[in-house]
Amino acid sequence: MAMLAKRVASSAARSLLTSSNSTFTRNIHASGGKKKIVGVFYKGNEYASMNPNFVGCVEGALGIREWLESQGHEYIVTDDKEGPDSVLEKHIPDLHVLISTPFHPAYVTAERIKKAKNLELLLTAGIGSDHIDLNAAAAAGLTVAEVTGSNVVSVAEDELLRILILLRNFLPGYQQAVTGDWNVAGIAYRAYDLEGKTIGTVGAGRIGKLLLQRLKPFNCNLLYHDRLKMDPELENQIGAKFEEDLDAMLPKCDVIVINMPLTDKTRGLFDKDRIAKCKKGVLIVNNARGAIMDTQAVADACSSGHIAGYSGDVWFPQPAPKDHPWRYMPNHAMTPHISGTTIDAQLRYAAGVKDMLDRHFRGEDFPEQNYIVKEGQLAPQYR
Repeated sequence: MAMLAKRVASSAARSLLTSSNSTFTRNIHASGGKKKIVGVFYKGNEYASMNPNFVGCVEGALGIREWLESQGHEYIVTDDKEGPDSVLEKHIPDLHVLISTPFHPAYVTAERIKKAKNLELLLTAGIGSDHIDLNAAAAAGLTVAEVTGSNVVSVAEDELLRILILLRNFLPGYQQAVTGDWNVAGIAYRAYDLEGKTIGTVGAGRIGKLLLQRLKPFNCNLLYHDRLKMDPELENQIGAKFEEDLDAMLPKCDVIVINMPLTDKTRGLFDKDRIAKCKKGVLIVNNARGAIMDTQAVADACSSGHIAGYSGDVWFPQPAPKDHPWRYMPNHAMTPHISGTTIDAQLRYAAGVKDMLDRHFRGEDFPEQNYIVKEGQLAPQYR
């Protein structure tokens, strides 16, 4: 009987090891040995040498090259991420760890996951892992993690900046300054104070809460919609009111800020019909994800004046093509994806990536809040 039990156990182990897509197999791969790590970041170019703490670019490589190579690991860093002839595609078949950022995302499709036979771990240097097919990653037994909290202050500060830029009609004034014009009326006719306005955040997680806290001194009316109601004490401290029904909140808002992750449920959430429910002349700030908005619906609403101003740093796809309609719509204050990649944020998410790699090499767990996919399960915000 003992011999039979051994044979059965041995057979079961072989069966598990031959299933290339099983969680068990990926975890076996994760143990020990020298790893091939690929990082996909934006290029620093002439700016790379201007600040020793500029670690979030290709040249800075998160400041972990020497540490990785001293342990015998191979570390390849590139910005070339698209298409069958890209540097990333070349390394997909045998890489073990892929690090990317939301600012220059390496889109990890189900097809790429299928090709990546050695892949164990997908890390986001920053927050937001929607550039990964999370369902395919879960089915393949991969671990997906990000540096939760690393740039929430950076993004919340940027959102406050964008609210003020739109409300005060700042950009036309700046353009007058650089073109030599002086036309106060051309700015003042649509410039407003923040005090007394109703600001609603769609999503009140880490970033949304920080934004609401920073808005409190401006004496605004603060509303929030989220799947979870915040702690009553914090809600009272901030002075924000919970709105369970998104469509009921929208017409109350002078300014709407998007602070939710991109999921199957939120993709295209702000389409033509939902934008029509907003107050005419609404201002919208979106530093969350571009694909939460219907691209053409936003452009059309800006052209008609239903949206009086739109600002954000997120687009779809990224980098945004030259013909993206948001580049040309009126009354926008768009930028490339910059809010979460300040130097302070880079140092935080670089340290977080190093910590998780170190834990991974040792076979240790990450901080629980960093997991986006763990043991085949998606984090609640992505379900």
